[in-house]
Amino acid sequence: MSQSLEVADVFRARGEAWREAQTGHLSLGQLKVMSAIERCRSAALGGHVLCCEHCAQLQIAYNSCRNRHCPKCQGSVAKRWLDARQQDLLPVAYYHLVFTLPAPISDLAYANKAVLYHLLFRTAAQTLRTIARDPKHLGADLGFTLVLHTWGSAMTHHPHVHGIVPGGGFADDGQRWIACKPGFFLPVRVLSRLFRRLFLEALARAHKAGDLRFFGDHSELADPVAFADWLKPLRRQDWVVYAKRPFAGPEAVLAYLSRYTHRVAIANSRLLAFDNNGVTFKWKDYRAKGRTHHKTMTLATDEFIRRFLFHVLPRGFHRIRHYGWMANSTRVQKLVLARDLLQVNHTEQADEAPGDDVTTPASPWVCPTCDAPMIVVGILDPCHTPRAPPQQIGHGP
Repeated sequence: MSQSLEVADVFRARGEAWREAQTGHLSLGQLKVMSAIERCRSAALGGHVLCCEHCAQLQIAYNSCRNRHCPKCQGSVAKRWLDARQQDLLPVAYYHLVFTLPAPISDLAYANKAVLYHLLFRTAAQTLRTIARDPKHLGADLGFTLVLHTWGSAMTHHPHVHGIVPGGGFADDGQRWIACKPGFFLPVRVLSRLFRRLFLEALARAHKAGDLRFFGDHSELADPVAFADWLKPLRRQDWVVYAKRPFAGPEAVLAYLSRYTHRVAIANSRLLAFDNNGVTFKWKDYRAKGRTHHKTMTLATDEFIRRFLFHVLPRGFHRIRHYGWMANSTRVQKLVLARDLLQVNHTEQADEAPGDDVTTPASPWVCPTCDAPMIVVGILDPCHTPRAPPQQIGHGP
């Protein structure tokens, strides 16, 4: 059992044969993701020769692919994104909601990712803002962030959005902050019913506009009558909108964001073994209770690759989106207003925020021997293999 097993190892060992077997069935985006992960932090992408300023230790740091689906590259990206979000937090309770699509619609998304994922974002946001504006519930304009995940723990297709929402918002006049009741945000059952109605109405419009594609078992749904009949049971079943307990303070919000915002279908840390039997990894069975929901699973290597690549997002698709007064066009001004209404001391908050010297070290590389900064003393061109590698070879951050 290897502690350093990576998705890249699976792709490098089996990827070429798998691509040949799937000729004509893979998108350009999936092929690019495979290539990027296989080449990430290897000589194929070039790199730097580093030298410790204190002990003269030499090290090679190969370049990262920076692909957003690469498990190895998301840590540093998430850190930078998280540093920027620290200034957006307010001294209020934050709530965590999850909007999930039912299985029949998830199946339809196999051939309609961009359309259905976009509808999921739009209708979840519309649901939150509509119910929050209702004076019977909160009577306020919300600002919030939605994050798309398309997978379950076993890498099955399970599209859902996580919402991170401050517990309050602006009154209609924009001059008052209205806080929600302590420990309670919005009624989940009301959210669920409106989410269901809005999504199905939008889906019907997409079908009428010819925006949906149907293949295989779904081919008959291209007919308007058949599609209307297919929608009927979905109007009657409960849709899952889950409200978790409020976060325990701003620090907990940041900890959550650091884990969830830049996740990919599976992290390298969950991989346990890769052999002739396939790929073995840890997963959570949420249907089980207690500690038994932590389990292991072995998938045939080809099936592991297939599941991983299904979660490649369409080109240019944003999986983190901000809504209401948290939208990029108004966020800065609205946060200033919110802090004034909440009587936050701007000077104290600025003093508590981490400075550049904390979040951005002088050197991104640290010597593995003495922890001193390392400097670049040479550049390696892509596909260049040094004639005499340094004694210790490592990877860059």
